[in-house]
Amino acid sequence: MPLDPIFFFLLLFMVAFLYASVGHGGASGYLALMAIFSVAPEVMKPTALLLNLFVSSTAFIQFYRGGHFRLKAFLPFALASIPMSFFGGTMAIDGLWYKKILGLLLLIPVVRFFFFKNADPKELKEPKVGLSVIIGAVIGLLSGMIGIGGGIILSPVLLLLKWADQKQAAALSAAFIFVNSVAGLCGQLIKGFTFNTDMLSYVLVAFTGGLCGAYFGALKFRQTVLKNVLAVVLALAAYKLIYA
Repeated sequence: MPLDPIFFFLLLFMVAFLYASVGHGGASGYLALMAIFSVAPEVMKPTALLLNLFVSSTAFIQFYRGGHFRLKAFLPFALASIPMSFFGGTMAIDGLWYKKILGLLLLIPVVRFFFFKNADPKELKEPKVGLSVIIGAVIGLLSGMIGIGGGIILSPVLLLLKWADQKQAAALSAAFIFVNSVAGLCGQLIKGFTFNTDMLSYVLVAFTGGLCGAYFGALKFRQTVLKNVLAVVLALAAYKLIYA
């Protein structure tokens, strides 16, 4: 348990809320939070993946209910990413490099939130299957290695290529995160891992935050303020991880 559990759980709730509001599971945020609070490295990756399962599933349900999910666009990404995420989950990375890579990955959603605007529906294009498979495989491998679901990478790619608007990207990312987190955890099982003894508390707090964030993000909020707040938080975490 972190030295100040109340503050830690408050931040955990906020991270889950903010991530779920834009269709993300939050693993990168949980990892950054656990690193700041000195949670043991061998516990961080499986813990983040498990929290991802609860928050991303909640986010997906809400965005699906909002009519934003497209199965045809999702399948090529998922089918390529699942085996690669499993493989990545069996890999071990040096602790220093792990933090550097995670810090760099956190910069991707920062760029997305600050610079990517919602696409005009008239500009949207149908995803190309071949390119979707390649993108899914690369993101899946990174997801398994680092212990994230990959949504923070997939979302800006979808927006950049104009394959989805923001809420469609959120729905696709939530589903993508869930399947990658399952695959990554299976890979971790092969390698062996240890869950934190306070895991139930982590799950309850993150699930509650994710439930609230997904509801308001999918059905109520315009998201501009939330995205800016989350981008600032991620930028600070990325700086700490890269230059620690």
